[in-house]
Amino acid sequence: MSEQTAPTTVPTSLWVERTGTREYIGRSSRGAEVLIGSQGVPGRFTPGELLKIALAGCTGLSADFSLSRKLGDNFDATIHVSGDADRENELYPQLDEEFELDLSELSEQDRERLLVTVQRAVDRACTVGRTLKAGTKVTLNFAVEG
Repeated sequence: MSEQTAPTTVPTSLWVERTGTREYIGRSSRGAEVLIGSQGVPGRFTPGELLKIALAGCTGLSADFSLSRKLGDNFDATIHVSGDADRENELYPQLDEEFELDLSELSEQDRERLLVTVQRAVDRACTVGRTLKAGTKVTLNFAVEG
């Protein structure tokens, strides 16, 4: 397959189902599940936490090819993401990511070059980060019985 030809895929369906008081389960048509709940509910992610994890995951996946090409397939990476909600305005005014990598085997010049390449890859390919930076229109419709 050439780099210009995208694989044909069926869009993944996503939904959440209520499982209890202030508890939901997120599901995908690929069989993935994530537990969602209010702050303080054990074993559950809050929606805000999932937003942050989506950002960090997108950053990692966007950088993975560039990093594995230079470091090999078995490199370690951890991306920490943080940011407090502004409860008065009901939004996250800032999210901060910290990408932990061991680049000690590279020269300083190779490290700098790799980090520029990784930043470009993330800026280009991380749709979650790009969407958060640009903002997005969200609509809500209701399918009501009765």
